[in-house]
This record gives sequence, structure tokens and C-alpha cells, in this order.
Amino acid sequence: MWRVRAWHLASWRIIQLVIADVEQLVSPHVRAMQPYTPIVPLDVLSQRLGIAPEAIVKLDANENPYGPSPRALEALARAQDLNLYPDPDQTHLREAIGAFIGVDPAHILCGAGSDEVIALIVHTFVRPEDAILDLPPTFGMYRWQADALNARYVPIPRRADFSIDLDSVQRAVAQTPSPRLLFVADPNNPDGSATSDEVLCELLKLPVIVVLDEAYIEFSGRQSRVRWVLEHPNLIVLRTFSKLAGMAGLRVGYGVFPTQIVAHVWKVKPPYTPNAAGMLAAAAALSDREHLDRSVACLVAERERLRAALSAFSWLRVYPSQANFLLCHVEPTLPIAGGDPSWTAARRLKHALEQRGVLVRYFDKDGLRDCIRISVGKPEHTDRLLAVLREVVG
Repeated sequence: MWRVRAWHLASWRIIQLVIADVEQLVSPHVRAMQPYTPIVPLDVLSQRLGIAPEAIVKLDANENPYGPSPRALEALARAQDLNLYPDPDQTHLREAIGAFIGVDPAHILCGAGSDEVIALIVHTFVRPEDAILDLPPTFGMYRWQADALNARYVPIPRRADFSIDLDSVQRAVAQTPSPRLLFVADPNNPDGSATSDEVLCELLKLPVIVVLDEAYIEFSGRQSRVRWVLEHPNLIVLRTFSKLAGMAGLRVGYGVFPTQIVAHVWKVKPPYTPNAAGMLAAAAALSDREHLDRSVACLVAERERLRAALSAFSWLRVYPSQANFLLCHVEPTLPIAGGDPSWTAARRLKHALEQRGVLVRYFDKDGLRDCIRISVGKPEHTDRLLAVLREVVG
């Protein structure tokens, strides 16, 4: 019996050693990197909070509350041949996008959300010894992609008003060995600030690929720069169906590229994304411009109503925004009951709202201390948010 026990003990020690050794096979930079922090799904939060999903006001992920066009839903209901792989050339969708934005489909490549297109761009241009330049605070996917590839990440902080420090960008490009990509979100997430044509023109003079992320451009009242790609060989413009078309769950995005670049990006792209359902719905959505325009108009109007209402709270500083969200700085001394005593006032406020079924995004990092971001919803969502804010703060 003792021999059996000894054998089991030795086997267990070998298993433990193998497990430890297996983890050592993971790339060191992956072991060290921080994971991307996504939004918790509604059904999970509903169970955690003990609040029915329909009673939750979800204002934490910049989703379009008006949802997809009825034509997109009809296209999904009529979908055939879903047992077959989707068109790897995305022919129908690229033609629909080209007609919608006025650009030859040869310049367009679609992916499973703009996240995939960002990854394809990084893999096309960047080696580990190369540099990705970023303008934080901004969308975290740019940093995450640099970390995942073990590329050098060069942050160039925005000014206090979230404008781009052009002089600092120019110096960083000049002083950084092997700069490859410069990511510019316009409007910027999480504050909603805009990049002027003049600043963009100066950035395009730099010896880098400028990746202009226009996920929220429709809410700005400004024209997209997609046609700039025809004149600037170092410009890539990203767009998404998540915000404008209310299709975040279907994961469809695209990039508009100079033709001499897009041929290389196709080489590193998996063949069957986006999926067939997403491509059908996206093409149908573009045919319903009335629905798209109406949802944008409703969200812009509600953004301004929400901005005026939030500005009435003396303990909130509401930043200007050209997107479908508002960034707010919370007075650090604001007394909010509940939560961990070590938490900032903004985090306690986020927690208090969450406990009452209103979800907002909380930030606590450089350039975003004591901040919450509130997505624009429908009028009834604004009313509920304001009522709960008054209740929480008294």
C-alpha cells in the first residue's frame, strides 16, 4: 500500500512540475501583459445585481439603443445557406459600403469589428522592434494590440483638454527608432473631442502610417475623411457598424486603405470574417439611410439634453463631446455612501448607480482620474439616470 501511495505522490509532483513548465512556455511578454478589460455582459450583471435585465439602464459601452434597421433584421430572418462559409472577398458588403461612402470597393477591407481590422493593420506593419505611437487617454485597443505583439508602445499624452499636442507628436516620431503606426481616434474615446483638418494634415506629413479611427464620426456633424485616403498614401480610416447601425453584437467593421497597402493587409487576414449573418445585416443596414439618420439625430439631440442636465450638478464637470457619450469629472470630495472606503468618489458614484440598475463606465488612470463616461441613451434612460443621481447625492 505504501508503494501505491508513494507512486501517487510522485505522479502528483510530476503533474505539478509539468503544469509549472507548461506555463513557462507562454511568451514572457504575454505572461507580463495586462488583459483588455471588456464590459460585463448584461445577463451576467443582471444575475450579480439581482435586477431584471429589462430594469437595467445600460449606459456603459456606447451602444446604440435604437438597434439595427428593420431591414437588417429582415435580412437575418431570410438568411439562407448559413451552413456554408461566407464570401472571403466580402463582395456584396464591400460594394454596399463603397456606394454608401463614395469610395471604390478596391480600397475597402472588412473585419469582425474594427478591432480585427486594427489587429490586421498591426500585423501588417509592425515587428516587435518597431514602435506604435498612441495619444492617450484614448481607446485601449491600440495599446492592447501593441502589447500582444510585444511591439514598442510610445504614448504621447493629450493636453488637459484632450487636444493633440502636435509638437510632442512630431518630436516623438523624430526621436523614436522605427516608428510605424500612429493611432488617432476622431472623435476621441472616452472624451468625444475632435481633431481638426489642420492637425490631421500635419500628422500626415510624418513618416508613419496614420490610422484614423472614425467609430463615432456620424455623431459629430462633420464629414468623414474616408476620401482623404485617395490623396494620402499613409492614411487608413476605420469605420464600424457597432455605433451608427446599432450592430455591436454582430461584429462588423471596415477599413478604407490606399490600394498599395490594402493588398498586403489581405495577406494576413483570416478568410471568413465577418461572418455571413453580420455581412447580410450590414449590407441591408446601409440601404436604410432613413433609419441611420434618424437614430443619429435622436442621439445627438439627447446628448445635448443630457449635457445640459448633467451640467446643473455642481460636482460634475461635463466635457464637450462630438460622440454618443459624455465624459464627466466627479468632484473628488463628493460624499457618496457605500463601497470600499478607499475608492475614489467617482468609483463610489459608479458603484451606487450600478446598485440601482444604472450602468456607467468608470476610469482611474492618467488623464482620467475621478472620471465616469455616460453613453447617450433614449430620453427615458436619461430621465432614469438623472433621478438616480439625485437620489444618490441627495
